[in-house]
Amino acid sequence: MSSKLVPSDPAKVMVIREVVPRVVTTLSVPFWRFGRIKVGGRGTIVRLESGALAVFSPVALTDDVKRKVSELGEVKYIAALDVEHHIFLGPWHEAYPNAQVLGPEPLPEKRAKQSDENVPFAFLFSKSKPVESISPEFDAEFDWEYVPSHMNKELVFHHKPTRSLITADLMFNLPATEQFSKTGVDATSGILTKIFGALQSTKGSAIWQQRTIWYGTSASDRAGFSQSVARINKWGFERIIPCHGDVIEGDGKGIFEKVMRWHLDAAKEQGKTT
Repeated sequence: MSSKLVPSDPAKVMVIREVVPRVVTTLSVPFWRFGRIKVGGRGTIVRLESGALAVFSPVALTDDVKRKVSELGEVKYIAALDVEHHIFLGPWHEAYPNAQVLGPEPLPEKRAKQSDENVPFAFLFSKSKPVESISPEFDAEFDWEYVPSHMNKELVFHHKPTRSLITADLMFNLPATEQFSKTGVDATSGILTKIFGALQSTKGSAIWQQRTIWYGTSASDRAGFSQSVARINKWGFERIIPCHGDVIEGDGKGIFEKVMRWHLDAAKEQGKTT
């Protein structure tokens, strides 16, 4: 990947933070969309009660990350949350070959066209064959929803013990303040970043993110997207950990409902007609 997209030395600029001590750890890094727009990137590590680790949207596997992993436990699950968040699957699988890899159905074919890395998928999420169980320890702590109507084929997980919703591109929370905090670069600088940031903000009415999701992200199947959003909204999360932008603490459910209001309303209307 070009250094304009991901940092050439991620160890210097990565923020490793225990969002929930000894349970949820985030790996926040700078990331430039199209090499210009500051959206940030984030991997998330969740330590299950069994001591097993689940890694979502893995980012660069630096020495600091390896040390953190060794402190926490054994990596048993690695999840690519959509067809865009997969570029570091190879190094993570190589380092932790016994971990089960999860991802959306279209991803193996995409990776085969882009890379020679052989990463076997233990679980592929598809609309026709829903994944109903990963393992007893995983099932006990997570809800999940596959959103094939999302343009990037999104996987969303809810860690029930910490009430944390873990997403990739389902919704953003720009600016990416934490993710650029060690770069010396203002996360809001640049006209393209300012424009994109306005489209992907959760502040105020979040009307522009509502429009972006309605007319862009979900345009191919709004009905299906609405049903997925309605199912996700039934979960009891309070925190949202997005890949792009800052972690949302405390009022995650309220912000989710605000951003997804059009789809939640559409799902209610669908329910009245079925």
